[in-house]
Amino acid sequence: MAADTADGVEIRRALVRLRRTTGLPVAFGGLVESGRRRVRISELSGTATAALSALAVTSGNGLGGKAVALARPCAVSDYSVSRQISHEYDLPVAAEGLRSVVAVPVVVRRRVRGVLYGALRAAQPLGDRTLSAAVEAARDVEQALVLRDEVGELLTAARPRPGYGRADSAGWEQVREAHAALRALAPRIADPALREELSRACGLLAAGGGAAPLPARLAPREVDVLACVAAGETNAAAAERLGLRPETVKAYLRSAMRKLGARTRGEAVVAARRAGGLP
Repeated sequence: MAADTADGVEIRRALVRLRRTTGLPVAFGGLVESGRRRVRISELSGTATAALSALAVTSGNGLGGKAVALARPCAVSDYSVSRQISHEYDLPVAAEGLRSVVAVPVVVRRRVRGVLYGALRAAQPLGDRTLSAAVEAARDVEQALVLRDEVGELLTAARPRPGYGRADSAGWEQVREAHAALRALAPRIADPALREELSRACGLLAAGGGAAPLPARLAPREVDVLACVAAGETNAAAAERLGLRPETVKAYLRSAMRKLGARTRGEAVVAARRAGGLP
């Protein structure tokens, strides 16, 4: 199976939430395979058989394929006899005993990345509350994948090309901007493993590829603010990026300056860099 493990974890979590919020007995889903217009069902919750496991759903085929092709939620009240869909997957669906099914695409940057399904073993319409909860679960996955994409892009941008050194101001300004953006993203990430990975990456960037730790006496939010200042941002811009009030940013900055023995913002940044806390 080619699905990214971390992204698959987000699908699994969404299925658990979907069943909990709707009371649906069955939920399953998967990611679009890289380079292909098909979804591989990788996550099952509440199923009684393995009939749906690893099923490849091609765009346009069945309920999930229709959701992929249209990039919008689709539902049927009785899968096996519905005239709204094609019936390539009737056998595995029947083997699991599913009748009423909803499929919601996970769409990131206008591209379908996966599908979440919820289902009943009875032929009856799914209510608006159930459909809304399925859409909300998909939105949660979308937000998580967007964050992962942003982290990956920032890490790529922050990786200096061969020949870069700290004297290369243009190269290191790019690293500093990416470092500030990564630190701002960290509090929004719910996945502890990804948050820890991001923290390690920030540490490596700050140390210029070495392993120097952050200044122990600086609080994480003080370092966040200094990272924004190092990237050339005003207090107002730093506040917007970090989701803080401008007054709070000023307070963190004053505290960091006091701890570093700095009289100005610039001196604080220089002191933090010398201590290994900023790139």
